[in-house]
Amino acid sequence: MYAGSFAIPYDTLDVGLRLLAATLIGMVLGLERLLRGKPTGIRTLGLVSFAAALVALSAMHAPGIVGHSDALSRVLQGVNQGVLVGIGFLGGGIILRDLEQHKVRNLTTAAEVWAVAAMGLAAAVAPWAIVGLGVVIFVVLVVVLRMLEIAFHLKDHD
Repeated sequence: MYAGSFAIPYDTLDVGLRLLAATLIGMVLGLERLLRGKPTGIRTLGLVSFAAALVALSAMHAPGIVGHSDALSRVLQGVNQGVLVGIGFLGGGIILRDLEQHKVRNLTTAAEVWAVAAMGLAAAVAPWAIVGLGVVIFVVLVVVLRMLEIAFHLKDHD
């Protein structure tokens, strides 16, 4: 099946759009971190989301997997688990404990790295509506709720 007169196989176009969407989602979500001077930013979160999508899409299109729903299901379960556990390790490296002020720092950044990996996986395999809804909820959690925390002095902010 081909997309329009471009003679690009539909599957190739879909894979390319999903990789591009995952990368752009990570970059846009990384902008907030960059603007706040946090340890992750546009490139880091763009790479995390891109890599998660690439791993999922590569597994889905591996010879022997295509057309075998049981195999595809098992492979995607393993990919999801592996990516999210691996990203948890990366996020753990971002978290710092300030012994002088008795505070833990960068928990939100670590959570965002994990969430961006999940967004990359979603961009790879989920219907576009779920991907879009995920982005909207992410932005509400990170941007809108932060503004409410500041406005109502609910949390110390740097």
